[in-house]
This record gives sequence, structure tokens and C-alpha cells, in this order.
Amino acid sequence: MDAWLSGRRDALARETGIAPNELDLNAQAIRTLLDLARIAAHESGQRMNAPLLCYLIGRAQGSADLDTLAEIVRATQPV
Repeated sequence: MDAWLSGRRDALARETGIAPNELDLNAQAIRTLLDLARIAAHESGQRMNAPLLCYLIGRAQGSADLDTLAEIVRATQPV
């Protein structure tokens, strides 16, 4: 993560009591989230759906890991 994003992660961790390492994004997670954001924006035609989909994925991560959630999103795309 870059310095700006790391700073927001640290602030969120500090204010919520979540350990910063629980909010880390590794290179693979970043690629996956950016790909999902791309899918949301292009498939829907609405750029605002990109951050909203990423938010929904974040909310769902208590039930499944990121790769599983990404597979679900990709599988629901029209062919």
C-alpha cells in the first residue's frame, strides 16, 4: 500500500481498535479488488458502482475470503 492508503488504514485501525495488520492489503488483494472495481464500472456502465461493490465485498469478508467473493462476482457477469 502507498503512504496515503497506509495512513488511512492506520487511522481506521486506531479509531476502531482493529489491529493494523488485519486491514493490510497485499499485492494480490489489491489486484483482485481493482479488477472487481473494473468489472463493476464497465459491466454496469456506472463508475460509482466500483467503490460500492468493493464496500459490499468488504462487508461480506466475514463469511468468505476475497478469492471466493471475487469468483462469485465474476460468475454473475453476463457472458
